[in-house]
Amino acid sequence: MNNIIFIHGLESSGHGFKGNLFRKIIPQILTPDFFAFNNKLSLKDIFQTRMGELESIMVKKSNWIIIGSSFGGLMGTLFVLQNPDKVKLLILLAPFLNSSLLQVEAYQPAEIPVIAYHGTRDNIVLASKSKKSAERLFSNLTYNLVEDDHQLHKTVSKIDWYSLLAPYK
Repeated sequence: MNNIIFIHGLESSGHGFKGNLFRKIIPQILTPDFFAFNNKLSLKDIFQTRMGELESIMVKKSNWIIIGSSFGGLMGTLFVLQNPDKVKLLILLAPFLNSSLLQVEAYQPAEIPVIAYHGTRDNIVLASKSKKSAERLFSNLTYNLVEDDHQLHKTVSKIDWYSLLAPYK
């Protein structure tokens, strides 16, 4: 599998739990460290900086598989909405889609396959609001509510990633 990227969450890095796990099971995955969280900067400034970093990575290739976690799910979602022809699969992990940084009503639903996992015990990003935004933004959506918290460590460790990704090679 080529052209696969993991986009980490707001206060994480590409070398956190998920990034390390993905590098073990998907050796060719990109797990970049995006601009570090700084509570002195606005979310909008952080988002814009990170989106610029993401676009500089993604512009060179097509047929991407994106795995985005929380704030990284927001980034992946916006990239798909703006570049639907460059992505063949989007996987969202507890995506932060109920953000004012994403103008849901400004976009037509993307048709690429989107698979989401969201914990029923997530107290950081409400699954119900995220799911509502995802249903508006994606016409080919599978939204999985799982017994887990925002980090999704248990869920991410149990997913058979090879089988999940195999149809999109």
